[in-house]
Amino acid sequence: MLISVVTTDTSLIGIKMTNSLKTIGRVSKQTGVNIETIRYYEKIGLIDEPLRSEGGNRLYDQNNIRRLNFIKRSRELGFSLEEIRVLLQLSNNNREDCHSAQKIADSHLAVVEAKIKDLKQLATVLSNLSAQCNSSKDEGCPILRSLDGD
Repeated sequence: MLISVVTTDTSLIGIKMTNSLKTIGRVSKQTGVNIETIRYYEKIGLIDEPLRSEGGNRLYDQNNIRRLNFIKRSRELGFSLEEIRVLLQLSNNNREDCHSAQKIADSHLAVVEAKIKDLKQLATVLSNLSAQCNSSKDEGCPILRSLDGD
């Protein structure tokens, strides 16, 4: 879909851009989402395909930006792209389905808690190996022995 928009941006000469439409570079700076990542989210359908200028430049509206911010915050919380896809669908309902969103969040929380438990065990093992370094002068490095399978 081609549109005429108003701008002072020289890269869009001959095109008039309204204040509500932004180029991918501006959207990237505003949201903190990498340009290639924005294109990827578009490719996999997490954000709608943006409008295009007469020159073929992507032009994003406020809805695209809102979705990008939603996705970014969801990724920061560690949600998978598929979980985000479902959460976006839930957020598009006029009656936001909090119970379904809670089930997704609770499931994700269980995964996070399991990872924390594993990381704590890993920290204990590494701490023990490191402490052995100070006490074993003639037996070689306990960390390297452990990695070697001894």
